[in-house]
Amino acid sequence: MTDTTRALGREMGRDPAPGPGRLIPRDLSAHPVPYDPDYKTSVPRSPSLPLLSLESTPTEETGPTFGHGDLGALDANLVLNWTRGEAQAIGERILVHGRVLDEMGRGVPHTLVEIWQANAGGRYRHKKDGYLAPLDPNFGGCGRALTDEHGHYAFFTIKPGAYPWPNRGNDWRPAHIHFSVFGHSFGQRLITQMYFEGDPLIDRCPIVATIKDRSQIDRLVAPLDLSHARPLDHLAYKFDIVLRGRRQSFFENRPEGM
Repeated sequence: MTDTTRALGREMGRDPAPGPGRLIPRDLSAHPVPYDPDYKTSVPRSPSLPLLSLESTPTEETGPTFGHGDLGALDANLVLNWTRGEAQAIGERILVHGRVLDEMGRGVPHTLVEIWQANAGGRYRHKKDGYLAPLDPNFGGCGRALTDEHGHYAFFTIKPGAYPWPNRGNDWRPAHIHFSVFGHSFGQRLITQMYFEGDPLIDRCPIVATIKDRSQIDRLVAPLDLSHARPLDHLAYKFDIVLRGRRQSFFENRPEGM
Protein backbone atom coordinates (compact mmCIF):
# COMPACT_ATOMS: atom_id res chain seq x y z
CA MET A 1 0.00 0.00 0.00
CA THR A 2 1.13 3.58 -0.57
CA ASP A 3 1.39 6.19 2.17
CA THR A 4 -1.82 7.78 0.90
CA THR A 5 -3.84 4.60 1.35
CA ARG A 6 -6.53 5.09 3.95
CA ALA A 7 -6.72 1.62 5.49
CA LEU A 8 -9.98 1.16 7.39
CA GLY A 9 -9.29 -2.34 8.63
CA ARG A 10 -6.36 -4.53 9.55
CA GLU A 11 -5.34 -7.61 7.70
CA MET A 12 -6.80 -10.73 9.32
CA GLY A 13 -5.26 -13.33 7.01
CA ARG A 14 -5.03 -13.58 3.24
CA ASP A 15 -7.44 -15.45 1.03
CA PRO A 16 -7.06 -14.39 -2.61
CA ALA A 17 -9.83 -16.63 -3.89
CA PRO A 18 -13.02 -14.73 -4.85
CA GLY A 19 -16.51 -15.68 -3.85
CA PRO A 20 -18.14 -16.62 -0.55
CA GLY A 21 -16.28 -18.07 2.39
CA ARG A 22 -16.34 -18.27 6.15
CA LEU A 23 -15.71 -15.08 8.08
CA ILE A 24 -13.20 -14.75 10.88
CA PRO A 25 -13.55 -12.58 14.01
CA ARG A 26 -12.79 -8.90 13.60
CA ASP A 27 -9.66 -7.36 15.07
CA LEU A 28 -11.03 -5.14 17.85
CA SER A 29 -7.70 -3.29 18.15
CA ALA A 30 -8.58 -1.56 14.86
CA HIS A 31 -11.94 -0.34 16.24
CA PRO A 32 -13.00 2.55 18.46
CA VAL A 33 -13.27 1.58 22.11
CA PRO A 34 -16.93 0.94 23.01
CA TYR A 35 -16.70 2.78 26.35
CA ASP A 36 -15.16 6.23 26.70
CA PRO A 37 -16.46 8.65 29.39
CA ASP A 38 -15.50 11.69 27.29
CA TYR A 39 -18.00 10.47 24.67
CA LYS A 40 -20.89 10.42 27.08
CA THR A 41 -23.44 8.46 25.00
CA SER A 42 -20.95 5.59 24.79
CA VAL A 43 -21.44 5.02 28.52
CA PRO A 44 -25.06 3.74 28.32
CA ARG A 45 -24.55 2.19 24.87
CA SER A 46 -21.41 0.18 25.57
CA PRO A 47 -21.80 -3.59 26.19
CA SER A 48 -22.15 -4.62 29.82
CA LEU A 49 -21.23 -8.25 29.12
CA PRO A 50 -18.36 -9.81 27.13
CA LEU A 51 -18.98 -10.05 23.39
CA LEU A 52 -19.64 -13.43 21.82
CA SER A 53 -17.95 -14.65 18.64
CA LEU A 54 -20.26 -16.84 16.54
CA GLU A 55 -19.66 -18.80 13.38
CA SER A 56 -20.80 -17.06 10.21
CA THR A 57 -23.72 -18.43 8.22
CA PRO A 58 -24.49 -18.44 4.46
CA THR A 59 -26.51 -15.24 5.01
CA GLU A 60 -23.38 -13.33 6.04
CA GLU A 61 -21.08 -15.12 3.58
CA THR A 62 -23.02 -14.54 0.34
CA GLY A 63 -24.49 -11.60 -1.54
CA PRO A 64 -25.65 -8.99 -2.04
CA THR A 65 -24.96 -8.18 -5.68
CA PHE A 66 -25.58 -4.80 -7.25
CA GLY A 67 -25.83 -3.75 -10.87
CA HIS A 68 -25.49 -0.42 -12.62
CA GLY A 69 -29.18 -0.62 -13.48
CA ASP A 70 -29.95 -0.12 -9.78
CA LEU A 71 -28.44 3.39 -9.79
CA GLY A 72 -29.72 6.62 -11.28
CA ALA A 73 -27.68 8.94 -13.47
CA LEU A 74 -27.27 11.54 -10.68
CA ASP A 75 -26.91 9.22 -7.70
CA ALA A 76 -23.21 10.07 -7.28
CA ASN A 77 -23.74 13.80 -7.83
CA LEU A 78 -24.97 15.30 -4.55
CA VAL A 79 -24.79 18.81 -6.00
CA LEU A 80 -27.69 17.98 -8.34
CA ASN A 81 -29.41 14.76 -7.29
CA TRP A 82 -31.86 16.20 -4.73
CA THR A 83 -33.41 18.50 -7.35
CA ARG A 84 -32.96 15.97 -10.18
CA GLY A 85 -30.68 18.39 -11.96
CA GLU A 86 -32.95 21.44 -11.82
CA ALA A 87 -30.90 23.45 -9.28
CA GLN A 88 -27.49 23.24 -7.63
CA ALA A 89 -26.70 22.85 -3.94
CA ILE A 90 -25.07 25.73 -2.06
CA GLY A 91 -21.51 25.50 -0.76
CA GLU A 92 -17.94 24.63 -1.66
CA ARG A 93 -17.98 22.09 -4.49
CA ILE A 94 -15.63 19.14 -4.04
CA LEU A 95 -14.81 15.83 -5.68
CA VAL A 96 -14.30 12.88 -3.29
CA HIS A 97 -12.71 9.93 -5.05
CA GLY A 98 -10.58 6.88 -4.43
CA ARG A 99 -10.47 3.11 -4.71
CA VAL A 100 -11.92 0.24 -2.74
CA LEU A 101 -9.05 -2.24 -2.32
CA ASP A 102 -8.59 -5.65 -0.74
CA GLU A 103 -5.75 -6.48 1.65
CA MET A 104 -3.53 -7.41 -1.30
CA GLY A 105 -3.91 -3.96 -2.88
CA ARG A 106 -6.25 -5.16 -5.64
CA GLY A 107 -9.28 -3.13 -6.65
CA VAL A 108 -12.64 -4.53 -5.53
CA PRO A 109 -15.02 -4.13 -8.51
CA HIS A 110 -18.80 -3.57 -8.51
CA THR A 111 -18.87 -2.61 -4.82
CA LEU A 112 -21.71 -0.42 -3.57
CA VAL A 113 -20.41 2.74 -1.89
CA GLU A 114 -22.98 4.95 -0.15
CA ILE A 115 -22.40 8.29 1.55
CA TRP A 116 -24.43 10.71 3.65
CA GLN A 117 -23.46 14.06 5.12
CA ALA A 118 -24.48 17.44 6.50
CA ASN A 119 -24.87 20.43 4.19
CA ALA A 120 -22.43 23.33 3.89
CA GLY A 121 -23.84 24.86 7.07
CA GLY A 122 -23.42 21.67 9.09
CA ARG A 123 -27.06 20.59 9.14
CA TYR A 124 -28.52 17.23 8.13
CA ARG A 125 -31.81 16.80 6.34
CA HIS A 126 -33.22 14.87 9.29
CA LYS A 127 -36.24 15.64 11.46
CA LYS A 128 -34.20 15.25 14.66
CA ASP A 129 -31.47 17.68 13.61
CA GLY A 130 -32.21 20.84 15.60
CA TYR A 131 -29.07 22.83 14.71
CA LEU A 132 -29.82 26.47 13.87
CA ALA A 133 -28.05 26.37 10.51
CA PRO A 134 -30.55 26.54 7.62
CA LEU A 135 -31.45 23.65 5.38
CA ASP A 136 -30.40 23.97 1.77
CA PRO A 137 -33.54 23.35 -0.32
CA ASN A 138 -31.34 22.02 -3.12
CA PHE A 139 -29.31 19.51 -1.08
CA GLY A 140 -30.41 16.10 0.15
CA GLY A 141 -27.11 14.88 1.54
CA CYS A 142 -27.08 11.28 0.25
CA GLY A 143 -25.44 9.54 -2.68
CA ARG A 144 -24.31 6.16 -3.94
CA ALA A 145 -22.02 4.70 -6.58
CA LEU A 146 -20.63 1.38 -7.78
CA THR A 147 -16.89 0.89 -8.12
CA ASP A 148 -15.63 0.19 -11.63
CA GLU A 149 -13.67 -2.88 -12.67
CA HIS A 150 -10.55 -1.47 -10.98
CA GLY A 151 -12.29 -0.47 -7.74
CA HIS A 152 -12.53 3.27 -8.48
CA TYR A 153 -15.40 5.41 -7.16
CA ALA A 154 -16.13 9.15 -7.20
CA PHE A 155 -18.69 11.55 -5.72
CA PHE A 156 -19.30 15.20 -6.62
CA THR A 157 -20.64 16.94 -3.56
CA ILE A 158 -20.54 19.94 -1.22
CA LYS A 159 -17.97 20.14 1.56
CA PRO A 160 -19.95 19.61 4.77
CA GLY A 161 -19.80 22.11 7.61
CA ALA A 162 -18.88 21.46 11.22
CA TYR A 163 -21.70 21.40 13.78
CA PRO A 164 -22.14 21.47 17.57
CA TRP A 165 -23.43 18.45 19.47
CA PRO A 166 -24.61 18.06 23.08
CA ASN A 167 -21.74 16.13 24.65
CA ARG A 168 -19.73 18.53 26.79
CA GLY A 169 -20.09 22.29 27.05
CA ASN A 170 -18.79 23.21 23.60
CA ASP A 171 -18.08 20.13 21.48
CA TRP A 172 -18.15 20.32 17.69
CA ARG A 173 -17.95 17.56 15.11
CA PRO A 174 -15.30 18.15 12.45
CA ALA A 175 -16.45 18.21 8.85
CA HIS A 176 -17.00 14.60 7.81
CA ILE A 177 -18.72 12.30 5.34
CA HIS A 178 -20.25 8.97 6.38
CA PHE A 179 -19.41 5.94 4.23
CA SER A 180 -21.09 2.56 3.87
CA VAL A 181 -19.29 -0.02 1.73
CA PHE A 182 -20.35 -3.57 0.81
CA GLY A 183 -17.62 -6.06 -0.05
CA HIS A 184 -18.47 -9.48 -1.47
CA SER A 185 -20.94 -10.40 1.28
CA PHE A 186 -23.25 -8.99 3.95
CA GLY A 187 -20.59 -9.77 6.53
CA GLN A 188 -18.18 -7.42 4.77
CA ARG A 189 -20.20 -4.26 5.19
CA LEU A 190 -18.03 -1.41 6.44
CA ILE A 191 -19.44 1.78 8.00
CA THR A 192 -17.11 4.63 8.84
CA GLN A 193 -16.43 8.36 8.46
CA MET A 194 -14.04 10.39 6.33
CA TYR A 195 -12.45 13.59 7.63
CA PHE A 196 -10.62 16.37 5.77
CA GLU A 197 -6.91 17.17 5.87
CA GLY A 198 -6.04 20.16 8.04
CA ASP A 199 -9.27 20.32 10.06
CA PRO A 200 -8.33 21.48 13.62
CA LEU A 201 -11.51 19.97 15.08
CA ILE A 202 -10.34 16.40 14.39
CA ASP A 203 -8.01 16.47 17.40
CA ARG A 204 -10.71 18.01 19.59
CA CYS A 205 -13.54 15.59 18.84
CA PRO A 206 -14.43 13.07 21.60
CA ILE A 207 -15.85 10.66 19.01
CA VAL A 208 -12.60 10.63 17.05
CA ALA A 209 -10.73 10.23 20.35
CA THR A 210 -12.38 6.84 20.93
CA ILE A 211 -9.82 5.61 18.35
CA LYS A 212 -6.70 5.26 20.50
CA ASP A 213 -4.21 4.51 17.72
CA ARG A 214 -3.12 7.71 15.98
CA SER A 215 -2.27 5.83 12.80
CA GLN A 216 -5.87 4.60 12.62
CA ILE A 217 -7.16 8.16 12.90
CA ASP A 218 -4.79 9.34 10.18
CA ARG A 219 -6.19 6.68 7.84
CA LEU A 220 -9.61 8.30 8.15
CA VAL A 221 -8.33 11.70 6.98
CA ALA A 222 -8.54 12.35 3.24
CA PRO A 223 -5.67 14.41 1.82
CA LEU A 224 -6.20 17.26 -0.59
CA ASP A 225 -5.63 16.04 -4.15
CA LEU A 226 -4.97 18.95 -6.47
CA SER A 227 -4.24 16.58 -9.34
CA HIS A 228 -7.97 15.86 -9.56
CA ALA A 229 -9.16 19.40 -8.80
CA ARG A 230 -10.66 21.49 -11.59
CA PRO A 231 -9.51 25.13 -11.79
CA LEU A 232 -12.23 27.68 -11.05
CA ASP A 233 -14.63 24.83 -10.22
CA HIS A 234 -13.78 22.42 -7.39
CA LEU A 235 -11.11 20.93 -5.14
CA ALA A 236 -10.64 17.17 -4.72
CA TYR A 237 -9.91 14.80 -1.83
CA LYS A 238 -8.61 11.25 -2.17
CA PHE A 239 -9.95 8.55 0.14
CA ASP A 240 -8.91 4.96 -0.52
CA ILE A 241 -10.82 2.27 1.37
CA VAL A 242 -8.97 -0.93 2.22
CA LEU A 243 -11.00 -4.00 3.06
CA ARG A 244 -9.57 -7.17 4.54
CA GLY A 245 -10.80 -9.37 1.71
CA ARG A 246 -13.79 -11.70 1.66
CA ARG A 247 -12.96 -12.98 5.16
CA GLN A 248 -13.64 -9.64 6.82
CA SER A 249 -16.46 -9.59 9.35
CA PHE A 250 -18.81 -6.73 10.22
CA PHE A 251 -16.80 -3.55 10.78
CA GLU A 252 -18.66 -1.57 13.41
CA ASN A 253 -18.53 -2.70 17.02
CA ARG A 254 -22.03 -1.43 17.73
CA PRO A 255 -25.07 -0.54 15.59
CA GLU A 256 -24.88 3.17 16.45
CA GLY A 257 -21.57 3.59 14.68
CA MET A 258 -18.49 5.50 15.69
